[in-house]
Formats: sequence, structure tokens, C-alpha cells
Amino acid sequence: MPVQLFGASGKMRRLALIALVALAFTAGCKRRDKIVVQPTEEEGQALASVVRVADPRMAPQLISGFHDVEQNSWRWTKSKFTVALRPPAGAATKGAKLELKFSLPDAVFSKVGAVTLSAKIGATEFPAEKFPKPGECTYTAEVPATVLNADSVKVEFTLDKFLAAGAAEQRELGVVVSSVGFEAK
Repeated sequence: MPVQLFGASGKMRRLALIALVALAFTAGCKRRDKIVVQPTEEEGQALASVVRVADPRMAPQLISGFHDVEQNSWRWTKSKFTVALRPPAGAATKGAKLELKFSLPDAVFSKVGAVTLSAKIGATEFPAEKFPKPGECTYTAEVPATVLNADSVKVEFTLDKFLAAGAAEQRELGVVVSSVGFEAK
């Protein structure tokens, strides 16, 4: 014998039953994922003072002269390469230290020998440094406050020697960069 709900008609009973079933299913549903607000492409991402070249979020700061990421940790450069950096807090009054961490691979060194790396921001050129042997290297330069008074700066690097395209492979090869950036003073 069918159960009657408070003397309601058949249509009302079905609606009441559907409502009870829906309420039972939704009562146990709770959102367990935290909502994380991230910038959208329209908002853009703020420039970093230090760029780890393998980080895909940093790729827009690699303006020119960088090849694709390899082994999820580094990129080959060409003979000239440019990166955009945000000066660190206080750099407009104190200056900063520019630091490029890279490797001079045996494959390049055995063909071209020691390389000299130079850098500049706008018209301000920094001392060139010679790297006489292969391996891990760091180029550093003191950057005066006068060139760090903008929201971003373009740092241009130049190598005096490199492997031309076709010498070892189809790409022009300079050095293998892992990071580049400013250190606050």
C-alpha cells in the first residue's frame, strides 16, 4: 500500500519525494578545494628581479637571444641575449648587483676557447669579464642607482665568441644560462 504524504495528491507526493532526495544528496556536498586567486593574462604578471630561465612564468622576461628550456633547468643563449628585470626595492637610491649564472660547456670551449662576456643597460656599459676555462661561471657587475629608476630595465649581454649556427648544430650557441637577476644592496 502506497504511503501518503499528508493527504497530498500523487503529483505533490512525487515533487515532495524529489525534493527530499535532492536535499539528501546536497547535504553531504561540501567544497573541499581552496579557491586560489591568481592573476589572469589580462592582469599580467609582475616582473621579477631574478629570473630562473627554466620557469615558464618568467619566459616573457627573456626578450631575445634565448633558446627553449632544456632538461627543465637551463637554456642555451645566442651570442647576444636580452632580459627584462625589475629593479629590487631601494635600487633607485642604493644601486644593485647584476648577477648572471651560467655554464661554459666543454663543447663550446673546445672550439672557441675563453669567452668574454659584457653587459649594458641602456647606454651604461659594465666591465667585460673573461672566462678562461669551461664550467660553472658567474658574471657580476655593480649597477648604479641612476640606471635603476624605472619599473623595469633591459639588460643586454654580449659574448665575444660563440658557436655559429651549423658549426655544432643548427642553432647559434653561446653559453648555458640558469638564472639572471639583481641583488639588492
